Amino acid sequence: MQPFTWLARTHLLSAAGDALIAIALAGSLFFNLDPAAARPKVALYLLVTMAPFAVVGPLIGPLVDRARGGRRGMIIWAGIARAVLALLMVRHLDSLLLFPEAFGALVAGKTYHVAKSAVVPGLVREERDLVEANSKLMLLSGLGGALAAGPGVLLSLASSRWVLVLAAVVFVLMTFPARRLPRTVVRPRSVPMPPPGPPLSPPSSSPPGSLPPGSPPPSRPATTRRGAMLLAGSAMGVVRAMTGFTLFLIAFWLRTDDAAPWWFGFMFTASAVGQLTGAVGAPWLRRRVREEVLLASALLLAAVVSFYVVTAPDRFSVLVLAMVMGLLSALGKLCFDAIVQRDEVPADRGRTFARFETRFQLLWVVGGLVPVAAPSGILPLRAGVMLLGIAGLVAVVLYAGGLWALARGRRPPSEIIATRVRTRITQTRSRRQRRS
Repeated sequence: MQPFTWLARTHLLSAAGDALIAIALAGSLFFNLDPAAARPKVALYLLVTMAPFAVVGPLIGPLVDRARGGRRGMIIWAGIARAVLALLMVRHLDSLLLFPEAFGALVAGKTYHVAKSAVVPGLVREERDLVEANSKLMLLSGLGGALAAGPGVLLSLASSRWVLVLAAVVFVLMTFPARRLPRTVVRPRSVPMPPPGPPLSPPSSSPPGSLPPGSPPPSRPATTRRGAMLLAGSAMGVVRAMTGFTLFLIAFWLRTDDAAPWWFGFMFTASAVGQLTGAVGAPWLRRRVREEVLLASALLLAAVVSFYVVTAPDRFSVLVLAMVMGLLSALGKLCFDAIVQRDEVPADRGRTFARFETRFQLLWVVGGLVPVAAPSGILPLRAGVMLLGIAGLVAVVLYAGGLWALARGRRPPSEIIATRVRTRITQTRSRRQRRS
């Protein structure tokens, strides 16, 4: 059996376990409370997931690249850790200990995703197959969540604790196909010095023009590749912030609008349909345009639909927005992963994914906190959607302008703006210090 098949089975079970934990937490943090009581608990959950992640996140990448057992070992341990934490959450579902345990499950889940993303390039034949491979994994992620939704909802009618028990079982099962993955340790702890003497000639079995492990792709200069990854990471950060913002904006708007419970199901279904559409269509689109064009086009589509919803903010248009944001999330993730897998050297993929995923998580939380912690208690839907449209439009302009500047050897507009902002902040601080 092909190694990618074992990764696909592992990912299916991992997605099912994550969905079960999400169902259990949603039942205890949101739907069982009125909006006024749910708001502070949801805000606390978001803050708990954000605050320590900035400290733990940078450790994940080097750990994935250097851990004994390689990235396969990190995938296995991430499953075991989530199983243990799910069982601990069973005991502390009504306690404040739930929040650090949920944070631990989040960190373990991110560790898995970093290791999984770093493993994929070694399981495909060509660079152009990266989007298709990531697309298959995303489809399996949606399938795993869908398969877990039925049992999870049924068990939640009895108690969210039973949902967490089932999640623990699924995470344990996930470790069995993970053991069949190939061992990959890309960056050793120490590199032995070569023995003295003349250099050895390369083996005759090496194909002409082949590069040693860890070498960068030869197609573009290193500065251009690094700049393209940074620009894609910035655009994807805006995508994550927009998706977190949209989720909580719509959820609390439906609660305050006295919407029936099935409207929440419609919202999640619309988002899932958008993600499914993006995952299915991404390989077909990739054969026609590059990843950068796909990412920019998805951001532009989200901005246009947001401005449309501003003109008619009703439940139907909100469902369309949820579907488009799901599409944006799927296309953005597939394109960003493929860009990093294409342009980053193998030895640094783990730490690169970890660094960006940490930023994405923080931006998702910041985006979710805006509608949750609105000063007036409720952020008006029209104002919130207008902010979405402006954010998407600005992101498109900066991303496209950055790619244009990189192609001509110039500084991207976002870098120029950031430099000016830092200079202005430094000057302001210096003036205050002189006055004091």
